[in-house]
Amino acid sequence: MKGKDAMTSAQLHVMGVLAMIGVACLLGACSDGSVRLSNPQVLTAPYDREGGELIWGVAPLRNESGTSTLDALSVTDSLVHAIEQVRGIRTVPVNRAIETMRSLEMHGVSTPADAKRLAQAMGVDALVVGSITAWDPYDPPVIGLTLALHADPGVLVGTRGELDSQRLTRLSTEYDPAARSRYLSAPVTVASDVLDARDHGVLLELREYADGRSDTESALGWKVYTASMELYTQFAAYHAVRTLLDQEWVRLARAGKTATANDD
Repeated sequence: MKGKDAMTSAQLHVMGVLAMIGVACLLGACSDGSVRLSNPQVLTAPYDREGGELIWGVAPLRNESGTSTLDALSVTDSLVHAIEQVRGIRTVPVNRAIETMRSLEMHGVSTPADAKRLAQAMGVDALVVGSITAWDPYDPPVIGLTLALHADPGVLVGTRGELDSQRLTRLSTEYDPAARSRYLSAPVTVASDVLDARDHGVLLELREYADGRSDTESALGWKVYTASMELYTQFAAYHAVRTLLDQEWVRLARAGKTATANDD
């Protein structure tokens, strides 16, 4: 009888241990070493790539935030990195833009004519000029960016799915004779936004951006992007580039509809 009781106690002990292990596994303490992986969001340019990827340059961002401690070149580097991740676009280092500006004795890019001059000297298809309009590195962080894309509209042509390249060429010469001069008069597209981490809409976008880019097993998870201004700046740069490309998708789609209407 005693042996039976002892066996029962041993069985109960084993069952208790197994139950504790099961609970630990459910809580994440037990793992096979694998981490949940997911693909991050990737941006795609709306341009025809039959002739290869386009090359964009980025002029050093101006600091218009009123904060003297801001490192504008570091933010510019984050912007270059964000553009480099876009499918269909390649960028050149910021140092190349700075060196070219020095050789041209340019202290800044303040007009579309300056943008054209710098872009041609750098040998790029388009140039992004912008400024940092807001900057608060304390949690919750705030950053504002304004970007302007300067290029000849005949260079930034749509994809085959959006618009036939020959049709867009006719649009810039026949339908709108002034199109090719816009390089001198205004940017092709402008994007501007202030990202305040207290805004729930911004946080939702940040969480989507962090998916595939942050360690889901860490204590902070996706919120690590609000705890680090460097990481939050990377998100802001991505968001600004996405907004700029969204504007370009719309612009080329409208151009395609206009060209189709005129062909009819």
